[in-house]
Amino acid sequence: MAKKIALLFAGQGTQCVGMGHDLAEQFPVAADLFRHADEILGRNLSEIAWNGPIEELTKTSNCQPALYVHGLAALAALRDVFGDFDVGGAAGLSLGELTAHAAGGTFDFATGLRLVQKRGEFMDEACATTQGGMAAMIGGLENDVRQLAADEDVDIANINAPNQIVISGEVARVETAVGVAKEYGIGRAMMLNVAGAYHSRLMESAYVKLERVLADLPMQSPDFAVISNVTGEEVKMPQEIRQTLRDQVTGTVRWTDCMQRLIHLGCDFFIELGPGTVLAGLLKHMNRSIQVTSVSGPESIRECGAVLS
Repeated sequence: MAKKIALLFAGQGTQCVGMGHDLAEQFPVAADLFRHADEILGRNLSEIAWNGPIEELTKTSNCQPALYVHGLAALAALRDVFGDFDVGGAAGLSLGELTAHAAGGTFDFATGLRLVQKRGEFMDEACATTQGGMAAMIGGLENDVRQLAADEDVDIANINAPNQIVISGEVARVETAVGVAKEYGIGRAMMLNVAGAYHSRLMESAYVKLERVLADLPMQSPDFAVISNVTGEEVKMPQEIRQTLRDQVTGTVRWTDCMQRLIHLGCDFFIELGPGTVLAGLLKHMNRSIQVTSVSGPESIRECGAVLS
């Protein structure tokens, strides 16, 4: 039986030095995308992605565009080998949602890259003017984590999988929440090594700046279903897409809902595009029966192709 494919695009935190280098070496379509990205941005992003140092790559203004290019380069290489296969839907974690829209033709590669670059810069600026932090809450019920967040005046940043929720806000408040998490029935709580409070009210300045950029950004309805992080539903019309991409900066990433929506649409083979296997792991945590593979380099492309062909 033919499979209905869903594409998943990685988010910030999965970056690693060397990402995309092996793709560019073996697939001219991937090399072209990295070269084109350097030309569009007027700087050597590929050098940072391939050779680091990791401290430079991890900066939001470098990390987000590098992940965007790598995800689309992996998709281009996959299609170069196995043809222009049909896609039933796509989603991306945080930054990855913009990559999903580029894959779906909501905007072209260059337009999306410039948007991602601006988004990263705006978030870096918001981090520099606030004292924010994030923490993972593992093994607790969503309602209990929400109560903790309300009591400590922090925000729910990500609902990544059942019993895997991230909180975000002023670092002192997040630290306090971590300290009292067990009182709310949460099995484990730990601070995350991040530059600021993403997907929280502390990103308000980035929200305002991004809204202005999105207002003038040319876009169209995507070629296949792209699921919004903030609604867990398909977004189709440009006005709706602008609103959800804006709201995502300060809103909750409802990743569990995104996965459930793609499954509801009939997707039964998920391809994670980008470094690492984080999204595949989250999906398996939610539904072990779903077939998922992670594609980041030539070997994983061949492994994915065994299922596609």
